[in-house]
Amino acid sequence: MAGGGRSVKGLIETIAAFLIGDSQAERMVPPTGFTVRLTIVAAAAMAFLATFALAFSIATGTLADRWSTDLARTSTIRISAPETQMSAQVAAVLEVLRTTPGVQSSRLIELEEQQALLAPWFGDDLALDQLPLPQLIEVVETADGFDPQNLQLRLTAQAPGAAFDDHGRWQRPLVGAANRLRLVGWLAVGLIGVTLAVIVTLAAQSALAANHQVIQVMRLIGARDHYIAQAFVRRFTLRSILGALIGMGVGIVVLTLMPGAEDETGFLTGLRPTGNQWLMPLALPFLTGVIAFFATRRASRRALRELR
Repeated sequence: MAGGGRSVKGLIETIAAFLIGDSQAERMVPPTGFTVRLTIVAAAAMAFLATFALAFSIATGTLADRWSTDLARTSTIRISAPETQMSAQVAAVLEVLRTTPGVQSSRLIELEEQQALLAPWFGDDLALDQLPLPQLIEVVETADGFDPQNLQLRLTAQAPGAAFDDHGRWQRPLVGAANRLRLVGWLAVGLIGVTLAVIVTLAAQSALAANHQVIQVMRLIGARDHYIAQAFVRRFTLRSILGALIGMGVGIVVLTLMPGAEDETGFLTGLRPTGNQWLMPLALPFLTGVIAFFATRRASRRALRELR
């Protein structure tokens, strides 16, 4: 326990020293100039893009989960029969569903609802009453479900024109596509992190090369490379965190203007996070700082070896 307490105390002291810095070493790092603007702007842009990549991944994941759960419990029965037999077969199907264990509810999809479903493709003026459309019945199953093969046999016996569709043919491709899009979102976040590491590395190398003479003087008076590198690592890490905070803040503001899952008519519906999902972008400045820390440390150590 004592060793663990000393470790935690040492970690806290290290972090505090990193945040406070050393005024003498800080003079080697340019406080303004191209590298400052490059680091802050790059971190802000990457954090902004990462915020949207996260939101995209969350939205597609939520969509995949909703399709997996909601559509898995729904199915459709299509009844195609002569007009004189349609009413009798509809009544027979509804009776079969009423007596089938595992069926939670069933309802007949009215002509007006079919009109609304087809309107985006054929317009509102389509005269469905003049077309030989089948009757559709929506079936919602319980958590335990039912035997679809047994249901189809009963339907065939009672209503020869009834066909059972569990949505599996198009549900699985949709869920698979949504899951792949979620993976693409996380891949985009990873590529953004790699890009940020490259930009910060180049900026750190440029700053080290521009301050070659100052570094040589520091070495002459006894400064070690670790001491010099730490100054660059600290400054570039804090700049990156500042830029990430700016980019994340702008990204969150823009996300609040996006349509949420409740807005069914909006484009990119569900892109706006909800609940605890808003906490995920808050991790971006921390991750940006970690990336900048290791990228700058590696770049500074390599550059200092080359500047000997």
